[in-house]
Amino acid sequence: MEPRIQYAQTADGVSIAFWTLGEGMPFVHMPFLFSHTQLEWQIPELRRWYEQLADKRKLVRYDGRGSGLSERDIADYSLDARVMDLEAVVDRLGLEWFALWGLSHSGPGAIAYAARHPERVSGLILWGTYARASDWSRSPQVQAVRALMDKDWETYTETAAHTVLGWSAGEPARRYAALIRESITQEALAATTRASNEFDVTALLAQVRSPTLVLHPRPVPVLDVNVARGLASQIPDARLVLLERESATPYLGDTDALLAAIDEFLGEGEEAAAAAEPPAGAFRTVLFTDVEGSTMLTQRLGDAKAREVLRAHERIVREALKAHGGSEVKTMGDGFMASFSSATRALECAIAMQRAFAEHNESAEEPIRVRIGLNAGEPIAEEEDLFGTAVILAARIAAKAEGGEIVASDVVRQLVAGKGFLFSDRGDVALRGFEDPVRLYDVGWRD
Repeated sequence: MEPRIQYAQTADGVSIAFWTLGEGMPFVHMPFLFSHTQLEWQIPELRRWYEQLADKRKLVRYDGRGSGLSERDIADYSLDARVMDLEAVVDRLGLEWFALWGLSHSGPGAIAYAARHPERVSGLILWGTYARASDWSRSPQVQAVRALMDKDWETYTETAAHTVLGWSAGEPARRYAALIRESITQEALAATTRASNEFDVTALLAQVRSPTLVLHPRPVPVLDVNVARGLASQIPDARLVLLERESATPYLGDTDALLAAIDEFLGEGEEAAAAAEPPAGAFRTVLFTDVEGSTMLTQRLGDAKAREVLRAHERIVREALKAHGGSEVKTMGDGFMASFSSATRALECAIAMQRAFAEHNESAEEPIRVRIGLNAGEPIAEEEDLFGTAVILAARIAAKAEGGEIVASDVVRQLVAGKGFLFSDRGDVALRGFEDPVRLYDVGWRD
């Protein structure tokens, strides 16, 4: 299914088109100097690449200003403007913790963002890129191709496509050339190219604190391997991986080795995030799940068949917790109790669960309808369990939900204000064991 195009607005008022695909830890794929999120999905090689990236994670793809489905009438293509595009998308999605992929001319923007926001970038991956634009533009091949831009637009696009994809690329190169012409105008590409010639983030390399993987395809004549070595040596603790390829683009040729390098790199950070436990007495968001009608389910299906259904519930919940850095506190047979150090991740996890249950129910003989409730506070941690008012309230909130619903306390709603979640007010609700009514909110999760 083609991803749904959405929009974010930058700090300077530019509309940026984006889509998301898959579930799990977010992976933000920055664009080239041009892109077209909708037309790219029609190109078999690109579509397969995006589906591979989204197999284990939530892929976020967007069009930069001036190209694709983003706003086209643009004057500012500076590095700061490019960073604003990225900021608009991740803020619109409420992403607090995500991996960032910068390739070619988007690499400097990725480096700048990671240096400025180390608390948000779980891992920085750079592909065939540079810190200083002159390392790219001084290449004789680049100079020769760019000389065609103002003289013959179609010849330029065809030549640029073969330069990037490889001269042996036949139909893929023709498709890529057509994509360039559809993605951006000749004048806009000239303007953004002039702006990119000024990119220089060399001074920011030492400030990058996120784990960094520098990937470089070789042999690639437009960018010397020493540029990649320079990046890896100047970014603290960066890892360099050289891949033998015929094409400078990641989605053509042998993608298995590239995807394996990405999975290994990101997997280390995701496992560490999932395993990290907050200190005792820390502020946490507590999540409860409960299978609606589980007792009647057992009476109707019998113990063995009902257990099969509950195992599917357990699998879906545990996969979502692992993907979003949640800690399983305990399971109660037909429900889970989990905790998160981030309210945003807790809500993203709850939404991922309900979407996974909805997908499961489309083909399941026995549908699973799950209630989810969330609250935040400072529970008491003892012997790998959590206790206290914050926990009891989360359980009571889950009990007020219907199957397929996510209900959150006002505390959770306030913690994620401005993160793009959709809430509808249930009003003040009386909960067993609490003297005063509690304000509750339904969380929207359907597209």
